[in-house]
Amino acid sequence: MINMKDEKLLSLLLAAIFIILSWGFKLFDYKVVANILMLASAVISGYKILKSALLSLKYKTVSINLLVSIAAAGAIIIGEYWEAAAVTFLFSLGGFLESYTLKKTRNALKYLIDMAPKMAHVVKDGVVVDVPAEDVKVKEIVAVKSGEKIPVDGFVVKGNASVNQSSITGESMPLDVNIGNFVYSGTINENGYIEIETVNSGEDTTFSKILYLVEEAQGEKAPTQKFIEKFSKYYTPSVIIASIITFLIKRDLMMALTFLVIACPGALVISAPISVVSAIGNAARHGVIIKGGEFLENLGKVNIMAFDKTGTLTEGKPFVVNIISVGASRDELLKIAKSLEVKSEHPIAKAITSYAADEEIFDVNEFAVVTGEGVKGKAKNNVYYVGNRKLMINNGINIDGITDYMEREEALGRTPVIVAKNGSAIGIISISDKVKSSSIDAVKELKKLGIKKTVMLTGDNERTAKQVKEQLDLDEHFSELLPDEKLEILKSLKKEGIVAMIGDGVNDAPSLAYADIGISMGLGGTDVANDVSNITLTDDNLRKLAFAVGLSRAALRNMKQNIYFSVFVVLALLLGVIYGEVFLASGMFIHEASVFIVTLNAMRLMKYKGRLP
Repeated sequence: MINMKDEKLLSLLLAAIFIILSWGFKLFDYKVVANILMLASAVISGYKILKSALLSLKYKTVSINLLVSIAAAGAIIIGEYWEAAAVTFLFSLGGFLESYTLKKTRNALKYLIDMAPKMAHVVKDGVVVDVPAEDVKVKEIVAVKSGEKIPVDGFVVKGNASVNQSSITGESMPLDVNIGNFVYSGTINENGYIEIETVNSGEDTTFSKILYLVEEAQGEKAPTQKFIEKFSKYYTPSVIIASIITFLIKRDLMMALTFLVIACPGALVISAPISVVSAIGNAARHGVIIKGGEFLENLGKVNIMAFDKTGTLTEGKPFVVNIISVGASRDELLKIAKSLEVKSEHPIAKAITSYAADEEIFDVNEFAVVTGEGVKGKAKNNVYYVGNRKLMINNGINIDGITDYMEREEALGRTPVIVAKNGSAIGIISISDKVKSSSIDAVKELKKLGIKKTVMLTGDNERTAKQVKEQLDLDEHFSELLPDEKLEILKSLKKEGIVAMIGDGVNDAPSLAYADIGISMGLGGTDVANDVSNITLTDDNLRKLAFAVGLSRAALRNMKQNIYFSVFVVLALLLGVIYGEVFLASGMFIHEASVFIVTLNAMRLMKYKGRLP
């Protein structure tokens, strides 16, 4: 069975053979046979062009194919069979080469698809059963041997291995995983044996979601592309009218037909979409998921970067570094803190509960999370609070005696969590979160790329925020913010320029959605943050943000290069037609060559690396 690609290639080969045979017969003065062969070549390579043109007319669209069809038909009518064959053959060849090179730019997506595991070894009652990867159920145990692809998302419950996660994170260095570590579908077990308890399988896996996002993104259109398509909609009919006027003035049908074909904006039409597809494919291969051409283009225009702190600029894995108690024992302090924080999902709460793992807990009634402040609850006629100074002040708890200590901790970049009982502070648990080394490098690289302002927006206290801001050399910081307060600051920043917001938590979702570009920290971030963002980094390495900005700016430059070149070629050819220096066949050859050059230029984006981490 011949597929569509093979059919196009066979048609082109047959048309080319007829052209060559026609020249041969013409040399021996068999003009009639030569003309018949040229006509046959024009029909073979022009049939699909005419069919496409008529289909477009059915939907009230005047396409480039119609211009070529009219030109070829006109050449046949006046007996210029070579011109008709040359126009249709070169246009078809250009279309074939364009499709081929465009397919090449989608190699990143094909690479990801090929990485998708097909089968899984499911362990049932000690027996290993091979089943399709999409049929694995949640909680089922999957065995993965050395050299095999991991077919599901899940936690390692047995064994250890060295896993290549490049298909997910873009990182080439393998990661050692043991019992309790989370692994992703589509990654490769390079060495070792592990058994995984399934969390996600089939279309729910992280790998499948990335595939879906990339596939959707490559179909999304950039603003420049939308403008060009709108321009072409009016430009094409204008060309037909202009060619008619040319004929009426010059009384030269061949010149009018040549004008018609040469004015086709073929290279211009593909100049933006092919750059977009190339850039998005490259980004996906390096762990940056850009959800559409519009976001690729807008990222290149961003000049203000706003960051969340915890989990974005810092490790997001805070830990307890110090504890003091006031009027209560250390054990009682930890017991109270753990009993309340065990019900919270905040990273600080997890740090406290992890540190107090050996402490028993008591039942807490009327538990409540106070956004941006902490938690509170009641137990056995006692009222408890665990949180920051704002929580204490708002609930009338006196903290004057511990203020100096808190300020010293904050100056060290630590977050003091106050524990209070029945209106009195009974101790402080100090939490620290380490700044990522990649954050320091990323901020430097972003400034080199021309980002004029870097800003941190955090719910943490002023002293901790200031310490992180200075460590990263950020331009501004805003502390102790609630989600709605972050939005207010973003509104003011948007008056200064085009703003990108980078975050990973549920509380960042409104800001990610409001910013000109929302960027989420993929695997470490929440589903809500990932859903509302325009761009997702598949791991927590912020240097990939600098790579994405550099790539988007390269894509903008690439689109402009293609557009300027395309317009120059069309104008030069049209002047050549008017002055009688360019003819139908030679003009068509130059026209199609320009399409090919534009495609090759766009493919350079596939090789862009910038300052990859």
